[in-house]
Amino acid sequence: MRHHASHILLVLLAGAACVPTGRYEAAVRDAQASHTQTQLCNTELSARALETARLDEALAGLKTLSDQRDANLVAALQATKGTQGKLDEATAENAELRKELERLGKDADKLLSEKGTLAGALDQARARLAELRKAEAAAGARAALFHQLALKFQKMIDAGELKISLRDGRMVLELANDVLFDSGLTDIKPGGQQALKQVAAGLKTLPTRRFQVAGHTDNVPIQTARFSSNWELSTARAVQVARFLVAQGVKPEELSAAGYGEFDPIAPNAEPSGRARNRRIEITLQPNIDELVAIPQ
Repeated sequence: MRHHASHILLVLLAGAACVPTGRYEAAVRDAQASHTQTQLCNTELSARALETARLDEALAGLKTLSDQRDANLVAALQATKGTQGKLDEATAENAELRKELERLGKDADKLLSEKGTLAGALDQARARLAELRKAEAAAGARAALFHQLALKFQKMIDAGELKISLRDGRMVLELANDVLFDSGLTDIKPGGQQALKQVAAGLKTLPTRRFQVAGHTDNVPIQTARFSSNWELSTARAVQVARFLVAQGVKPEELSAAGYGEFDPIAPNAEPSGRARNRRIEITLQPNIDELVAIPQ
């Protein structure tokens, strides 16, 4: 622009000799005004360029902030979706639980109101558990004693002279009447005496036990001058055995005698073999007080 103005001045100077003075001065003023205008335009263009650069820089910053905001928004939306999903899942699970409680007819409020009842039931269950444990301990003790007696009388059991069984929760030593007595009599036969001596030796090893000697018969009636029924006969035989055991060292305070006659059979009386089984002497181990445990239903 400056080069163009200089060129105009040179042209004007070159032609000054042939141009009138008034026109020359006017041309000079026009050239100067044009040059000034050009400088102003250049200054304005520079200012506009600086402003444009500043605006471009500000725009770039805003774009960066906008991009960051968009990223944050996307992340927030994703987090919101995850939270909403968890909330929906928890709500559905809670609804299922509530539905199940309603199906069972018990809601949370009812369970809380029944807290006292449940506590009482728990105490009862604990008491029953204690009773069961006590019964279990007693049963274990009886099983150990049964095993102990079986070992003591193993030879007699093997010889068929003695049987050990559990009847009504009590241990019973069973001796056949045919080994101990002749028919209708109460005198103990020699073979029976030998058997009872072995029994007495075993009973004396159980000093904390009481024993009941019980006589039993078959259902064949008896009526003699001494015995009017099988009751009298069975009782007399039980007393005779008890006295023999005392003579062998068993303490009398540990013994009792009873007669059941034909009224407590262990086999049918229709056959001779059944009647032979029913004619017997039983020595029953009486339970101790701590074994008399009431078993819960």
